[in-house]
Amino acid sequence: MTVPYIDFDAMDSILKWGDISDALLAGHRLPKASISDGLVYRGDDTLLSRSAWIDGLGALVKSATIVPENTAKDIPMVNGGVMLFDDDTGQLEALVDFHLVTKWKTAGDSLLGAKLLARPDSKDILIVGAGTVSRNMVSAYASAFAGARFMVWNRSPENAQKMVAELSGNFDISQVTNLADAVQHADIINCATMSSQPVIKGEWLRDGQHLNLIGAYRPDMREADDTALQKARIFVDSRETTIDHIGELKLPIASGAISKSDIIADYYDIASGLFCKENDTEITLFKNGGGAHLDLMTAKLILQKWREVNA
Repeated sequence: MTVPYIDFDAMDSILKWGDISDALLAGHRLPKASISDGLVYRGDDTLLSRSAWIDGLGALVKSATIVPENTAKDIPMVNGGVMLFDDDTGQLEALVDFHLVTKWKTAGDSLLGAKLLARPDSKDILIVGAGTVSRNMVSAYASAFAGARFMVWNRSPENAQKMVAELSGNFDISQVTNLADAVQHADIINCATMSSQPVIKGEWLRDGQHLNLIGAYRPDMREADDTALQKARIFVDSRETTIDHIGELKLPIASGAISKSDIIADYYDIASGLFCKENDTEITLFKNGGGAHLDLMTAKLILQKWREVNA
């Protein structure tokens, strides 16, 4: 049996954000995933291995190295690979480009959270961070929020300026330099940074906003302070991959600033109606933990689309 390799260039232009949202919703209607995460550290470098099996969908193993110093060498900071296995036989079905799965899974995950939790009339969207994930989030949000206007803030202003220049031909997008002011004027705040210290302060937040946190992935990393978490209703994509693993929640729970019971719902609670915005004045906060089960749902969609194109 020939196992296909599905590369980025072959499928990136074929995929649609709405299809990813639908795939994630459908995946969470199946039996709960069995998942496992493994983390190995070397200083600031991380080796992350994630695996998942969903009865009725299949199995996946995704491994990645995260080496921040690569950016100074003009080498991608994140590198890795994805193996997709057949649900019934366990045979290898496909090798899928790591960056293809990660792009559509990561942004699609946060987009689904925003579609469920942000006000439908949200237009002013603040993008904190100017990396690859932030660029992907612009197109993701634009697909779901009509008339979206984007503001970009980055710790290094020149990188924000570069991102705006790259995207201005297709989106209503501008650079901002005052983060506190930009937060106060945004309907949706999207944070995708490599910060280990909070970037977003709760004192800046106002009623009705949606805060989406993507960047923190280690136990020592945070993007929002205690006040932000205390003012918001908190949601996650998966309790299993966030609460005890990522500093965004692990640290404030350990300090007593919040408790585990403050985590209202994850995606497996969508069917029960718990994963929702109750009114237009509350502040909602979504932590994107990005478990392997989400990679699996995304990779299976990619394989399906690849088969349709190559039928």
